[in-house]
Amino acid sequence: MSEAPHTSVLLPEVLGALQPSPGKLIIDGTFGAGGYSRAIRQTGARVVAFDRDPSATRFAAAFEGDPDFRLVTAPFSEMAEIAGEAAVDGVALDLGVSSMQLDEAERGFSFMRDGPLDMRMSLAGPSAADLVNEAEPAELARLIWLYGEERQSRRIASFIARRRAEQPFERTLDLAETVERALGGRRGAKVHPATRTFQALRIAVNEELSELEAGLSAAERALKAGGRLAVVTFHSLEDRIVKSFFAERAGRTPGGSRHLPPQAAKAQPSFELLFGGVRAPSEAEAAANPRARSAKLRAGVRTAAPVWKEAA
Repeated sequence: MSEAPHTSVLLPEVLGALQPSPGKLIIDGTFGAGGYSRAIRQTGARVVAFDRDPSATRFAAAFEGDPDFRLVTAPFSEMAEIAGEAAVDGVALDLGVSSMQLDEAERGFSFMRDGPLDMRMSLAGPSAADLVNEAEPAELARLIWLYGEERQSRRIASFIARRRAEQPFERTLDLAETVERALGGRRGAKVHPATRTFQALRIAVNEELSELEAGLSAAERALKAGGRLAVVTFHSLEDRIVKSFFAERAGRTPGGSRHLPPQAAKAQPSFELLFGGVRAPSEAEAAANPRARSAKLRAGVRTAAPVWKEAA
């Protein structure tokens, strides 16, 4: 049975930023269903793709026998080490959870489909159920506030703690219903009450923000002078990190941020911004693909300056 077609968000804009062409080497840091990789290969560029989700390998079947495509089952933060001495011309990162992961109930990412409370992108390590059932209420509240920006995080954590004392959480809809009760029901709200809580748990389980920081630094190390980095984000936490990274590396800030370490001395800009601000989906794309509505593209060109030193 063939997989359903997948629509990559901001695809023309990402290709415009990367400018792939025959002979170039592009890293697709978030392979997913392979939408970016297919489009990049159609330009004649070589592709090394990364995905820490082992199940993504099934989408690589379309590239079988292609000597200019390789899929690595690893997080994109390892791209520089795996690329080695290869001259990388471009890096694409499409962040967040993939549509396929959301659509597969057994992965446990969705509050709309019943499945085991898992949420692990790599299928390894502690699951969301482990976190929900074992974390102290204060820690749960902190995570839900920090990664979900949920104002009622303490109330939600309290409801979770009371319920798990009676019976541990195992299923996604069970948790979603508990969060919904904590917030007083939907009352006609357009956004499901559990949206922010599920986002927070997913980010915590997969350490997404620290992986993003490490991945941006890895892209800086991997790209050759003139190489291009294009990053698509889907929520404010991701976008703040990417915006801060590009601003600092382009010399647009005095140095230092909440997410990235300050430089002891002014470093030479390692990136030039491709454009000011962000590129957003067209009205037509947002209407056709609801996932695209919150997407933002930021991009930059690697200069010949040395890689910035990370704080010890």
